Amino acid sequence: MKEENKRENIKNELDRASKTLLEADLLFNNNFITGAVSRLYYSLLYTIRALLLTKGHEPRSHEGALRLFGLLFIKENIFETKDSHIFSRLMKYREEADYNPSYMFTREDFIEFKNESEELSNKIRTYLKEKGYLI
Repeated sequence: MKEENKRENIKNELDRASKTLLEADLLFNNNFITGAVSRLYYSLLYTIRALLLTKGHEPRSHEGALRLFGLLFIKENIFETKDSHIFSRLMKYREEADYNPSYMFTREDFIEFKNESEELSNKIRTYLKEKGYLI
């Protein structure tokens, strides 16, 4: 992947992440908590996909994104182990939200998940700025 394409793809993933976070907030504000949890996960996934693009990787699955994040950024001590746990846990909750109709999330759950997700997203965006991928 050419550097110019890489930068454009990173920008596209981050734009997608921002829009998906807005969707999560809209769902939450209208009391659709389960849908909000699912969209929150996707917002973080797109942010992590942007990060993985810096190393030339485009994961084809959710698990692939988690695995590559761990291998390329956690194992290399660029990000902390807890960052991987945030993503992994939100991935599990997204599966519950999408596939288990009896699983219930509270407003407090969403707020906690959002705080953790935003903290990680901000760390990723800071990293991308430091590496020159964002202006």
